[in-house]
Amino acid sequence: MGGQSAAFLAHVGTGTTTLCRAWSIIRTDGVSYGFTDHDVALGFDGLQFKADAGLSAVALVQSTGLSVDNTEALGALTDAAVTEADIEAGRFDGAEVRAWLVNWQDVDQRWLQFRGTIGELRRAGGAFQAELRGLTEALNRPLGRTYQKPCTAVLGNGQCQFNTATPGYFADVTLESGSDGLHFVWEDPGAFEPEWFRRGRLDVLSGAAAGLWGAIKHDTLETGARRIELWQKLRVPLLAGDRVRVVAGCDKRTETCRLKFNNLLNFQGFPDTPGEDWVMAVPRADGANTGGSLR
Repeated sequence: MGGQSAAFLAHVGTGTTTLCRAWSIIRTDGVSYGFTDHDVALGFDGLQFKADAGLSAVALVQSTGLSVDNTEALGALTDAAVTEADIEAGRFDGAEVRAWLVNWQDVDQRWLQFRGTIGELRRAGGAFQAELRGLTEALNRPLGRTYQKPCTAVLGNGQCQFNTATPGYFADVTLESGSDGLHFVWEDPGAFEPEWFRRGRLDVLSGAAAGLWGAIKHDTLETGARRIELWQKLRVPLLAGDRVRVVAGCDKRTETCRLKFNNLLNFQGFPDTPGEDWVMAVPRADGANTGGSLR
C-alpha cells in the first residue's frame, strides 16, 4: 500500500479509525472545488472540503502495470458547487481529480488513493455521475511525429512559436447582438481581409460563456459586416455586450507560414515529401533512368 505515511498506517493499525473520504476537482481554467463525506468541513493543501456538497464515490478499481485505474463520482447539482450550467458548458471536461482517505481528527494523516481526470459526465434528475480516469489513461493516446507536407504545429504553440497577440493577427470585438454560439456577426470596416480568421480561433472574454472557445469554420465579409461560423457550437449562448477575441487562421501550408505569418523558420511540415505518384513509380523499359534531374 504505497504512498501511506507511518502515522496513517499507525492510525489504521489501531483497529478503531476516524477516516473519511475527500475529493478535490481542479478545472482546466483553474477553478477548484473540495468535497468530503464527513459531516463537517475539512481543510488541507490550501483547499476547503465542503461537507454539504452531496458528493460520493463508488468502488475504486486499481491494478498494477499500465492498466487504467478508474472509478466514478456521484453528486448533486447545486448552485454552490457543481452546476448543470457549468457541466453543459464543458467547464469540467478534463478536470483534475484527487481522492484521499483522511483522518478527520488529524488531516495530516491522509492517503492519496486516486489521481486522474474527469472522463464522461452524465446528469439527470438534479444529479451528475462522473467517470474518473487514472493517470495512465494518457498512455492510450498515440504519440510521435507525423511526416506530412502540411505543418503539424498548432498556431501559437511551443513548436510554432508565433505570438498570436501580435497586432494585426487578432481582434477584440464587443458583440452588437446576441449569438447562438455558432454564428457571430458584427460591423467590420474591412480592417481584415475576408477569410483572414478562417481556421482560426474564437475565445469568449466576458459574459456567461467566458473561458469557452471554438474553431472558426467560415469567415466572410458582406456589406460591412463580418460573419463568423464555428465548426462546433459553443454550449452557452452569448448576449449583446459580450466580448470575444478572434485570432487569425492558419491552413498549415508553407506559403501561408511564409507570407501570412513570416514564420517559415518554425514550419513543422515536410513540403518536399514525395507524393503518391512518386511512390508508385516503376522502372521503365524506355529512356535512361540515371537518377538525375528530370528538368
